[in-house]
Amino acid sequence: MKKLDSKPTQKNTEIKQPADLCKVLAAAPKAKTLWDTLTSVGRRDFISWIESAKQPETRKRRVDSVPSRLMSGKRRPCCYAIVPMNLYKALGTHPKAKAQWSTLTPDEKRDFSDWVEAAKEKEERGVREVKACAAIAAGKKRP
Repeated sequence: MKKLDSKPTQKNTEIKQPADLCKVLAAAPKAKTLWDTLTSVGRRDFISWIESAKQPETRKRRVDSVPSRLMSGKRRPCCYAIVPMNLYKALGTHPKAKAQWSTLTPDEKRDFSDWVEAAKEKEERGVREVKACAAIAAGKKRP
């Protein structure tokens, strides 16, 4: 009888790097080297910050700023909130969800935040905020 591997599998926290960011980093080899030294969570924060831009001009400005941020020693986007304000407010109205939120790992928090923010329409984000609070209150670790 074949013995099963008892090691738990770990979810890959790497997310796909956007093409525009790849292009900018390819043009700046020193910044690319620094990018490669970031943790997967650090890279994920930068990518989430870029992806959260609502306007194409804002996105371009953010992408273009990554090499200079890395070269100046930044390991995370300077002012990027990991928890979107609306999700933060929703958690505030659900005491059990708010209490459970503090027990989540940074990756688990980002998964919920990214899931909420991935909704294209404002109404859908609102629905996801409610679902996220319910899931968190129920002890779920992922959306």
